[in-house]
Amino acid sequence: MPYTAPLHRPRWWTELTLIAVVYAAYSAGRLLARGDVTTAVDHGTAILRAEKALFLNAEHPLNRLFSDTPALGIPADFAYASLHYLLTPVILVWLFRRRPAGYRAARTWLMLSTLLGLVGFTLMPTCPPRLLDAGYGFVDTMAQYSSYGWWGGEASAPRGLGGMTNQYAAMPSLHVGWALWCGVMLWRHGRTPLMKALAIAYPLLTTLVVMGTANHYFLDAVAGVAVMGLGALLTRPAMRLADRVRTRFTSAPSGSKSPIVSAGCETSAGERIPGQRTTSAGADDSTPAAAR
Repeated sequence: MPYTAPLHRPRWWTELTLIAVVYAAYSAGRLLARGDVTTAVDHGTAILRAEKALFLNAEHPLNRLFSDTPALGIPADFAYASLHYLLTPVILVWLFRRRPAGYRAARTWLMLSTLLGLVGFTLMPTCPPRLLDAGYGFVDTMAQYSSYGWWGGEASAPRGLGGMTNQYAAMPSLHVGWALWCGVMLWRHGRTPLMKALAIAYPLLTTLVVMGTANHYFLDAVAGVAVMGLGALLTRPAMRLADRVRTRFTSAPSGSKSPIVSAGCETSAGERIPGQRTTSAGADDSTPAAAR
């Protein structure tokens, strides 16, 4: 029988606290999961070799297009540096306010997938294309067009804060994973053709952006989709577990007294409470008073 979540609207302050705690843990974990640079470079070059063997190497032509065409490269850098921070929480708030029935599952899916991505960063630190040796032919468009934005030459972090980010957390691409989540939410809960179009366009555009800016490989994007798929499979079991834990801690103690006076007990037919007078009709009433 399919699992049905309890029908109650989450409180905004508890949701905000939960999201903040999970994101703080994710950010701290990502920062601490700094792998060895040599290992990260080896993983990056191994991905490139695998893509070439599978004829999937789309990063080079896209990166050349973005680096040679500022009209494409600059907007792509802005999109990479900001959209996942803007659209993801906006859609989450929209679901909370307008689609409360689907909010809890959507939030749980997003959080689980994000934490799974952190596992990927830890187990497989990966050097993004832009940090490989120049001989591999990639241009760091974020550094190339840094004068147009708030970022410096260290990923999309604001200038001077590059040390606060893990630049070798490329596998999987959560830019693509979160964009896919946004697309699914727009497709599932949107009611206009524009919403449906955005649901398809945003994940595809994000995939092109992460490759064209040399921040991710194509297989990073595939891994981001896989992480979201695994998170989706784990969402309902995680919700069931959360409900069991909540029920266990909020249910009344087993030794508590029943609010019903009889505590659920009933007297059987013919049973009298001590001292109770009978008022049977018939023979008793016809008995002379002296015999009573």
